[in-house]
Amino acid sequence: MKKIALTLAAVSALSLAACQGAENEAAEASNEVEATANEADFDVNASEAAENALDTAANLTDQAGEAIENAAEATGEAVENAAE
Repeated sequence: MKKIALTLAAVSALSLAACQGAENEAAEASNEVEATANEADFDVNASEAAENALDTAANLTDQAGEAIENAAEATGEAVENAAE
């Protein structure tokens, strides 16, 4: 009877240890998935930031072009006014 009880206790202990190992592996896998998701979010945010920077640069270029056009028109008008 004692041998059976000891055998059952040993099997139970091994089963419990195996389950805890599986829980640890599942937790580690979950952490890896979460880390990957965080990296993906970072990549998306960086991409959006780069796109915003390019949009801002394009807007500034457009504004500079408009300022040059305005200056050219003002110069032309000043020459016309001086000629009159």
